[in-house]
Amino acid sequence: MSESGSYSPLDAEIEMAFRALAPDSPFFAIVGLTPDGIARVREGAKMGRPSDDSLRRGGRVEFEEVLIPGPLGAPDIELLVLRPAVGVGPFPCVYFIHGSGMVVGESNRLGIDEALNWVEEFGTVVVSVDYRVAPENPHPAPVEDCYAGLVWTSENADKLSIDPDRILIAGISGGSGLAAGTALLSRDRHGPSLTHQVLICPMLDDRELNVSSKFDGVIWDRVSNQTGWSALLGDARNGADVRPYAAPSREQDLSGLPSTYLDAGSSEVFRDEVIDYATRIAQTGTAVELHIWSGAMHASELLAPQAEATKAAIAARTSFMRRALASH
Repeated sequence: MSESGSYSPLDAEIEMAFRALAPDSPFFAIVGLTPDGIARVREGAKMGRPSDDSLRRGGRVEFEEVLIPGPLGAPDIELLVLRPAVGVGPFPCVYFIHGSGMVVGESNRLGIDEALNWVEEFGTVVVSVDYRVAPENPHPAPVEDCYAGLVWTSENADKLSIDPDRILIAGISGGSGLAAGTALLSRDRHGPSLTHQVLICPMLDDRELNVSSKFDGVIWDRVSNQTGWSALLGDARNGADVRPYAAPSREQDLSGLPSTYLDAGSSEVFRDEVIDYATRIAQTGTAVELHIWSGAMHASELLAPQAEATKAAIAARTSFMRRALASH
């Protein structure tokens, strides 16, 4: 068992890319992220936003940006709607929540490349939500924005050429934690029915209860995680009053959730909470697919896209998505 602070050995290809990081790299900025570094990370995220031409994928994808009402008393929300350029629908829909660590954004184009592949390969509509982030907008603002966007998407399925009975939710990192929270909200409020949830390296637990939550020195490590959760929850972090819609691992009853995919790296700060969440969902009788990638860490797919571990992780997700989108 790893001691507090140490992480599992990295895959050789991933470690090589990690050790080669320049001090001005956006990846380097989220190792040991503290509150005074949030602004720098946000600026780096803006630089990585794909252009309109990138979204169009050479004419194979069409897109529009739609402004919808936010939660009661809150600002409007912008949705990015991506759809195949050919075909008339109704298409299945992936409701996508971008990564953020709860503090980075706000852009519904952030981390959209894999979802664009789903549009092209599987003929699905992707609806990516732009949500408010902490610390300016603490819980429940982010998850309520995500839920409001999901409800609007379901209610406007005809307008979007979406099959309302074939909506799944997906997210990455902090956005994956919000996807899990949104799925819980939809279950408890009798909202839109979801066929699947795809939780990619999800941020689920604020409490640092396990070994991996104490990993230092990797991308999005213990310090970064404390920064994200403190921004979202303030003084409530680690306390008794945190709601599961903010930190889904807090939920005791995980029944009634859709078929679930989860993944994480073996050197990921989220590793152990992902394993626990997957186990508890599976124990309710829900179908679960879990992958823990040996030698991988948070964002290693972006850091080392040509690594064999990266290719395996993407192939597994692609396989799950193919099966999920063909199953209804």
